Amino acid sequence: MTTPQDNSPQNSTRIVAGQSATPKRPLGLKIGIVAGILALIGGGVAVASAVNSSSSSTASAEAAAPAGNPAAELKLGYFGNVTHAPALVGVSQGYIAKELGDTKLTTQVFNAGPAAIEALNAGAIDATYIGPNPAINSFVKSGGESVNIIAGAAAGGAQLVVRPEITSAADLKGKTLASPQLGGTQDVALRAWLATQGYKTNVDGSGDVAINPTENAQTLKLFQDGKLDGAWLPEPWASRLVLTAGAKVLVDEKDLWDGSLSGKAGEFPTTILIVSKTFAAEHPDTVKALLKGHVKSVEWLNSAAADEKAKVINAALKEAAGAELKADVIDRSLKNIVFTVDPLAGTYPKLLKDGVEAGTTKQADINGIFDLTALNEVTGEKTSAAGLGKE
Repeated sequence: MTTPQDNSPQNSTRIVAGQSATPKRPLGLKIGIVAGILALIGGGVAVASAVNSSSSSTASAEAAAPAGNPAAELKLGYFGNVTHAPALVGVSQGYIAKELGDTKLTTQVFNAGPAAIEALNAGAIDATYIGPNPAINSFVKSGGESVNIIAGAAAGGAQLVVRPEITSAADLKGKTLASPQLGGTQDVALRAWLATQGYKTNVDGSGDVAINPTENAQTLKLFQDGKLDGAWLPEPWASRLVLTAGAKVLVDEKDLWDGSLSGKAGEFPTTILIVSKTFAAEHPDTVKALLKGHVKSVEWLNSAAADEKAKVINAALKEAAGAELKADVIDRSLKNIVFTVDPLAGTYPKLLKDGVEAGTTKQADINGIFDLTALNEVTGEKTSAAGLGKE
């Protein structure tokens, strides 16, 4: 496996949260994390990276257009993860662009949710595939004005993988674990699970178990170098640590969801599709077109043969992240994921509670976070918002 390099296609920008030649936070370095979480919870944030130079002129043109007109451009974010396969397939196979018609599609690739939310809140992107907790945090922080969840994309596909000598939660005291980014979905899941095991964690990395938010590729290297004891990761990174670095699964997150909240045992939202509420209000037809392409992508993922699915996703990963996956890694990853347009809305009160207890979001009313009306028009089905928005 080669190290991912920036090999993005035309009209695509790769934004990797915290990427540097060395790990963003060497172990033991705590400076700056508290300031970061205060910004995450309480205030405005800066965009993660510059976008295409045409963005400002496009925004001006859109602002002048009558509400309801198709947008001149849709700026879409997603991650180079197998859990974002609906985006990878939708972009690479042209499903989304075809439905958008004359609306130009540009894409940006992120490493984790908080960075994508920063970009969306700053107007650098209009919609993004993302994990649920950063979406909840943005909605809460903005008083319900920033985003709507418009569809699900993937369920499952996240695990806590650790060194082989760690055989139970009792072995984690004093250990150092990683998550993709502070306040991200896997970060919150890790902190919430550790709390159920009697451990205290803090957002500055202190506590009974140290959590060191780290960019995924750096997590793999740090684990291989013996500087991390484990990590709670989405696919394909969980599989990469297991198959290429000798990690073992301590917790498969699907085992923590009994279906009582969603009606689907073992399923929990890993990837959803959100849109800026401002963009949606100005360009509802464009949002509906995006959803049509998204639905076609999910349908393809659920009908394609395993080898064809792996081939297409791998090619898209090479464009988005710079490298393909080994056959065993992508095969294991895909077996852990369910692709679905259902965002599993019934799980969101628990996700909010977990974020509050983890210290990465505030307690708030999340009624209105969903707008599934366009999704239900596209599919002809009734995907539930669980009383938390329109359907």
